[in-house]
Amino acid sequence: MGEEYDDAYLRGILSRTKRIAVVGVSANPVRPSYYVARYLSLKGYEIFPVNPGHAGSELFGRLVHASLNDIKAEIDMVDIFRRSEHVPDIVDAALGAFPSLKTIWMQIGVEHRAAAEQARARGMDVIMNRCPKIEYQRLHGELRMGGFNTGVISSRL
Repeated sequence: MGEEYDDAYLRGILSRTKRIAVVGVSANPVRPSYYVARYLSLKGYEIFPVNPGHAGSELFGRLVHASLNDIKAEIDMVDIFRRSEHVPDIVDAALGAFPSLKTIWMQIGVEHRAAAEQARARGMDVIMNRCPKIEYQRLHGELRMGGFNTGVISSRL
């Protein structure tokens, strides 16, 4: 089973974070990566979309970057929407690109213990198998009784 995270720990990460690179973001509005990034942008986070297939286009009023190395701003959090086997390369790129990076966040279904330990050894907070949108909503009383308030009904896992 996954790791447990204290609410105060999660709240602290979400409150100190201002700039988020979302790796693997989709331009398709029914994909979780799209509506999570959109939701976070509507909550005031500065989103830096990363997807080589959409590089040069715009999402949420922001340029989509081909890679983390293309982002010229400092990033507080890297949110990973890629399969677990891609996490080590993403963490390596993030550690090299952003000296003041504070958090690596792996989405629901994404875990990589060795990459997590590598990031923690560099002083970073690491969250695995969680969604910042869901945690934000839960911690701010925005989740409805039925669960996720995304407006999208799907049986996909």
